[in-house]
Amino acid sequence: MDCDVLVVGAGLAGLRAAVGLTDRHTEVLEARGEIGGRVRTEVVDGFRCDVGFQLVNPCYPRLRADVDLEALGLQPFVAGVRARTEHGDVTVADPRRHPRLVPDTLRSGFVHPVELARIGRWVAPVLVAPQRMLRSPDQAWGEALDRLGATGAVRHRLLVRFLAGVLLEDDGSSSAHLVRLLLRSFALGTPSLPREGVQALPRQLADRLPRPVRCSEPVTSITRAGSGWRVTTEAATWTARAVVVATDTADAGGLLPDLPPAPMKGVTTWWYAVAAEEVAGLALPDALRVDGRERRGPLVNAAVVSAAAPSYAPPGRALLQGSALLGPGQRVTDEAARRHLEELLQLAPGRAELLVRHDVDRGLPAQPPPLHVRQPQQLAPGLFVCGDHRDTGSQQGALASGARVAELVRAQTA
Repeated sequence: MDCDVLVVGAGLAGLRAAVGLTDRHTEVLEARGEIGGRVRTEVVDGFRCDVGFQLVNPCYPRLRADVDLEALGLQPFVAGVRARTEHGDVTVADPRRHPRLVPDTLRSGFVHPVELARIGRWVAPVLVAPQRMLRSPDQAWGEALDRLGATGAVRHRLLVRFLAGVLLEDDGSSSAHLVRLLLRSFALGTPSLPREGVQALPRQLADRLPRPVRCSEPVTSITRAGSGWRVTTEAATWTARAVVVATDTADAGGLLPDLPPAPMKGVTTWWYAVAAEEVAGLALPDALRVDGRERRGPLVNAAVVSAAAPSYAPPGRALLQGSALLGPGQRVTDEAARRHLEELLQLAPGRAELLVRHDVDRGLPAQPPPLHVRQPQQLAPGLFVCGDHRDTGSQQGALASGARVAELVRAQTA
């Protein structure tokens, strides 16, 4: 055997699996020229542009266990949103973390006691006993809120608009259990951005490996080889006692025909630059923007990223982002995105300078009900799979799947 374990894919799940197998001879192969998978950062003219607008929630248990959060230098956004309405922009913020914004929240027009109480009763079980909630029957989250009678403005003009950028869907089709887990994470932690960009997460994991990741080495086939496995790449052939496939479901399905494919949801993110003075007078600049109007534009959110994370932009400049859902019939033109972003951020037309556009076709695995948070990861003796598609579609899910598969491999390669 060339090695004890061969990990295919250097995203969060694959790197976490490799970190758990450092006492074995473990090699990591990555098809791209750099690590990170879907968690990557592109530097454009001195601006840090993450590939897809991604935030790090420090309350995730696996992040706290697997990553040095202090070393990431997390820069938080406001725990709330700034929403565009027919009557102007309003603020809705967490009163526990932003007591000074309580008056603004009360005046927002989104304080509907009956609807808020219904949504609160729906979320409460996951705050108290998440494991018990996961054992209860699941359904689509839109259907769950319909049954509760939560059908007003709080849901349709605020919650749906905010969660569209998190779930990469706005039709209420995701698992209600998944949505409640995500809302729990927002209640417990404040989404933030690392000082060096989101790719600092996988880089920190990779730095803990005794051997460097072998990038630009895409795998073309995996076949049985005696008591182990043969992995063929475009450049070489490897044999290993165990193989862990840590790619998204589309690539994993190409290598593992018996693995059922899972649909993926996409997102397009545009990154723009403006002079810092263009956004200097913006109210609550470090809050995420959503469109709470009945007739809205194509973006699911927009933000002055450098207001929350100054390290993302050079001095005297501001970095903006706008994101839209990407899927069949959902492709948005650059011009439509720019117009909507300038409207949400109250910029004069034509001021936003496009830096880069990222079309992420495989942003997240679709996770309709019922939610399965611990799906089987062993496909055959010595052959394993991991990724957020085996847990929850999140950084937490990717890391949890990688940690779990490492324990399975260790038990079989002792």
